[in-house]
Amino acid sequence: MNNYKITVLFVIQRNKVNVKGTCPIRCRITYKKKRKIFSTGQFINPNYWNSSLQKAKPSSKENNIINAQLSLISQKINEAFLMLQILPNEFDVVDVYRKYRGEDTKEEITILGAYDLHNDKMKKLIGVDFNELSWSRYVESRRKVAEFIKSKYNRSDIKLNHLDLKFIKNLEFYWKTEKNLRQATIYRSMQRVKKVIQFAIDENYLQSNPFSLYKNKKYKGVIVYLTELELKKLMNHEFTQKRLEQIKDMFVFCCYTGLAYQEMASLRTHHIDTGFDGNLWINMIRQKTEQPIAIPLLPQAEIIIDKYKQVDSDVVLPSISNQKFNSYLKEIGEIVGIDKKMSHHLARRTFATTILLYNDIPMEIVSELLGHSKMSVTQDSYAKVVQHKVSSQMSKLSKKLKKKG
Repeated sequence: MNNYKITVLFVIQRNKVNVKGTCPIRCRITYKKKRKIFSTGQFINPNYWNSSLQKAKPSSKENNIINAQLSLISQKINEAFLMLQILPNEFDVVDVYRKYRGEDTKEEITILGAYDLHNDKMKKLIGVDFNELSWSRYVESRRKVAEFIKSKYNRSDIKLNHLDLKFIKNLEFYWKTEKNLRQATIYRSMQRVKKVIQFAIDENYLQSNPFSLYKNKKYKGVIVYLTELELKKLMNHEFTQKRLEQIKDMFVFCCYTGLAYQEMASLRTHHIDTGFDGNLWINMIRQKTEQPIAIPLLPQAEIIIDKYKQVDSDVVLPSISNQKFNSYLKEIGEIVGIDKKMSHHLARRTFATTILLYNDIPMEIVSELLGHSKMSVTQDSYAKVVQHKVSSQMSKLSKKLKKKG
């Protein structure tokens, strides 16, 4: 047991008097020269507060209630302090406050508890710093980690300060062998675990980082896209079934705009207007990055917009779920004879490669049109495509030089 003492002091905020003429009472805990201040939820007329006695005066029904509440708070804080003194671990003023609140101390917090704190904070920032999709991915990440802990250790949770490199390696091995996840998925999943651990460190719940000696292997797959011939083949095919014809048109539209599924689904007439150059542009916010995107409408995309234009609606394209969209695309691929995995994202890649890069559009403009948060994201994804184009152009140049020679 240490010999440090704890001080509990109640102070009023005189600069925050409300319309009733009362101001909030705050509690200040001091331990090892560190302070933690929080609201008590009590309000008082500043004229009735006796700072030296730490009480509301004179005696009245309202003042007696305030004094009783403050006494209870002080009692609970001291009980929390005594409980922490019994434990063998070191603690600070934040731990005292958390114990008073009935929450885990930093020594007691678990990995799933850290997830809960992180995700709760993230949820409150939806629409400010995050979108709901990003938040839902961390909710799913928590589920996957909980599943691993139950499978590997037969426990419901593990204390945060028990995490080490072995835990992370076991988690990676579990995802590879038991869940058969692809390396790209493992990379993204591990990045989310790492983000939660960093959150715990930033909030002083963890001192050392178990990820410090771990290298997350980033998988760089081959970018699959439709060639110019495949895209023309698809565009020229007329489907007798209406649903397939609609999906084909929507897919082609995204091949010429690069819109992700969410942007395509939420596209409305007010997102399309005449730009500074007199041409039509799509102006909207990309949901994944929450950054504005501005895309000039190419003639092929304009034709499709005109085809599905509705007089009494601002909806630009037919409505369909992402799952059904991709399901119908697979059917379309089989009918047309395109031997590639057909998905909505294939259209976005086709826009970046066949439509832009292979038509000499600079990488920085491609990055801008795709709405990537960083230029490096575009470079990492499409660097090989650019290399192929350079190789092709150099081959043409070589042939010309040989003829001249």
